[in-house]
Amino acid sequence: MSTQHTYRVIVRGTFQDLTDAARERLLAEVEEHGLAAMQFTEEGSLTYDRVLKHFSFRYVVVSDAEDGEEMAGALAEDRARTTLRDAGYGHGELRSTATDMDTMKINYKRR
Repeated sequence: MSTQHTYRVIVRGTFQDLTDAARERLLAEVEEHGLAAMQFTEEGSLTYDRVLKHFSFRYVVVSDAEDGEEMAGALAEDRARTTLRDAGYGHGELRSTATDMDTMKINYKRR
């Protein structure tokens, strides 16, 4: 049995070929997807601004530690692709960065 690790993954991309309807929907919801919406969740937290060029998702991914950050990134990118496809939002290439929260070193300030 393999050990499970928790990863925080940021998936970034750019919108492409958005339909007028998709643009309207994104702009109508832009206030819900700004800086205040940035949080790591299993469902993913989508953030973007009024320019509708770049976007990012923040995910919590739990997977086998032996698969590492690369697999966590691939899983998060797949989730993002599915979410974007289901919403009808065109996009370019996705790229991700993952942090293994179970091996992350925390430096506490000394007093």
